[in-house]
Amino acid sequence: MKRVVVTGIGAVSSLGNSFRESWTAVQKGLSGIAPLTRFNVPPMKWKMSGELKGFDAGLYLSQKEMPHLDPFVHYAVAASLMAAEDAQLVQKSLASGGVIIGSSRGGITTIEQAIIKQENSGCRIQDAGFRIKTVETPNSQSLTHNFRLSPYLMPSTSVNAAASYAAQKIGIKGYCLGISNACSSGANAIGEAYRLIKSGYADMVFAGGTEAPICRLCIEGYGASGALSKINDASASRPFDKTRNGFVLAEGACVLVLEDYETALKRGARIYGEIIGYGNTTDAFHQTRPSAEGEARAIRLAMEEGGLSPEDVDYINAHGTSTPLGDKAETEAIKLALGKRAYEIPISSVKSMTGHMLAASGSFEAAVTLMSIYEGIIPPTINLKTKDPECDLNYVTETRKTEIKTAISNSFGFGGVNAVLAFRRV
Repeated sequence: MKRVVVTGIGAVSSLGNSFRESWTAVQKGLSGIAPLTRFNVPPMKWKMSGELKGFDAGLYLSQKEMPHLDPFVHYAVAASLMAAEDAQLVQKSLASGGVIIGSSRGGITTIEQAIIKQENSGCRIQDAGFRIKTVETPNSQSLTHNFRLSPYLMPSTSVNAAASYAAQKIGIKGYCLGISNACSSGANAIGEAYRLIKSGYADMVFAGGTEAPICRLCIEGYGASGALSKINDASASRPFDKTRNGFVLAEGACVLVLEDYETALKRGARIYGEIIGYGNTTDAFHQTRPSAEGEARAIRLAMEEGGLSPEDVDYINAHGTSTPLGDKAETEAIKLALGKRAYEIPISSVKSMTGHMLAASGSFEAAVTLMSIYEGIIPPTINLKTKDPECDLNYVTETRKTEIKTAISNSFGFGGVNAVLAFRRV
């Protein structure tokens, strides 16, 4: 079995338009959460989001390409190209590589825009003849509205579009896979890429998650499910706080370059850290309510594969979404998996700063965990003012400098899907 290391990171988030910019903000405990600007929100209860600020897709895509691609593809391409640059890879060496990118909602923003455009045209999608509808006017004249959907709608909104288009832009002709496994998709993508390289199937894989869900359909949909915070200020995301009442929806992407350790050494690559374990489980319990036992099994599997005992774990990057049930279940899961040692391990939730980027959160938080190991810095959980008695572990609220040899990163999603990654310093 081969060793798997991470040699490149690229990201866009509400904290910055590069991973380095985002990581600097994370260390400072800055918030990327702000009032929604994408559409008019007065009728809604949920008015905060983690939007990108000043992102320019034109730095990565041509003016011809951009209109035909959903923003979740824009973000994935940007993160992938930045990851390639960070890893100091040249295009001719990438053809045999692979790409695995996850997304929960795919091109939902573009789909929503198409529906709005169709409705505004006076044409309703109702049967096989939806393209033409006759409308009766007050003077009894008939008007025929011709409406055609964009030929790019289907290919640009499918979940695999991020992986396939990133591969096209980078020049990769090997393994390619789009993963949709709810909010754990980004972590799953990294875990599956880790499996490919560890087994010897591939030497290099770009892996991560991307999401562009800041649209009315997603905000109202997650809001209707009871998952979103109704707090309308920058402190709305409050993981493990007694006053938390939901997560803040956010967008972004993060892609990592995973390599075989020997290959990375030969080319003199900078190594952020090594992936040593991956746990992937499902609760078989409930569509939206988490199971502490299911999450604990994923943590144990990642630790077992990495040869880690509870005493070996120096840091946990929590899923920590800020939902009442989710944070409580994760706290219980960590206790189940690590026993008494759970109370000693420093834990933090980056979502307190970024909001919940769905699939992109898993990969972004994996990158943050690697940087915590690489630079010896534990980021804070901001907005944690009143500790919940049921969330009684060692949550870090101020940036801390300390040596970290091994760490784990948790990602959980609707449907009871759980993905946990274990890392160590090289």
